[in-house]
Amino acid sequence: MNLLEVFEQAPEGYRTEKDDNTTLKLSDLRKTKLTLKQLNRLRIMNDVRKLEHEKKLETVQDQYKAPAAEAPMM
Repeated sequence: MNLLEVFEQAPEGYRTEKDDNTTLKLSDLRKTKLTLKQLNRLRIMNDVRKLEHEKKLETVQDQYKAPAAEAPMM
């Protein structure tokens, strides 16, 4: 979890609390099967994370790029 996620609403495509079915019981012996809806949500989440990562890389490149060469003064 990022610090910004505490203050900002999660974007569309992230998980919601009502979809959180991760709690397993001792009687749950079989592997759960993913539905097409769950697979689609995972794809959307992956696309959002990829886009966020690309934006983050762009900002980091802007921060740390070499300064432009100054023109010589005459």
